[in-house]
Amino acid sequence: MFKYLFQFCWFIFATILTQIGGIIWLLCMPLFAFIKKKVQHKGKALGANVLVFLLIYLCLTFTLIPALASALGRVPLPFWATSTQPLQPLNRLTYLLNRHYVTPQLYETISKVALQMQQQYPGTITAYLDANLPFINGFPLVPHLSHKDGKKLDLAFFYTNAQTQTALQIVAPSWIGYGGCELPKLRESNQTAICEKKGFWQYGILEKLFGKSNTSYAFDEERTRHIIQLLTADKRISKIFIEPHLKSRLGFSNNAKVRFHGCRSVRHDDHIHLQIR
Repeated sequence: MFKYLFQFCWFIFATILTQIGGIIWLLCMPLFAFIKKKVQHKGKALGANVLVFLLIYLCLTFTLIPALASALGRVPLPFWATSTQPLQPLNRLTYLLNRHYVTPQLYETISKVALQMQQQYPGTITAYLDANLPFINGFPLVPHLSHKDGKKLDLAFFYTNAQTQTALQIVAPSWIGYGGCELPKLRESNQTAICEKKGFWQYGILEKLFGKSNTSYAFDEERTRHIIQLLTADKRISKIFIEPHLKSRLGFSNNAKVRFHGCRSVRHDDHIHLQIR
């Protein structure tokens, strides 16, 4: 009974996290049964099952899944940055968990912006965070509320070396990209305190879980401001979410595209959320 309960829980977890993990697990079950017959030692059999699952999962992630997703209207963002497409995930797990899919229109938009950033600031690589899962409009990308149609994407902020002011690439205070927040300065609005006072306990949860004081990184206002300017100038982009104190600090107070996302979400002073029409 415990074995079946574990397999059911793992199926649900893998499906929620990657959308395809649970299905691949089911497809592997005949192989698991074969391994059980051939390998008598339970520990070795379990290790073999995990290895087989991971190999098949990774193989499909890099081959069949992108092809199927493209045929159904979503394309994968790049795994490696190049000179002609300076865009890659901040954390490779984003790609490996199949959370890097967008519509062709959003792909074209962010690719153009990343190239413009490199032209303005040579060597700059734009790092993306969560995008969308490969299939099915309406399938939620946990824990996000709106990443479910291929039209949403989170970008990491830019940072410099705090001592030398040298521009850094593909870095963030938090290893997952979320939670390392650029906190309000004195006399700036503190939206986290406002939302939590209203009872929205989850608003600052990622900062509490993953936020750490990293004195080696300094928030790069110049490059972060510039990429938001490029994003707002693109007519295909309808909304950009950042925290109110950063909207004011970076000079977007009068820009209608740059908005507050509401207390039901989580704080956005650790990344940029953008979406197309």
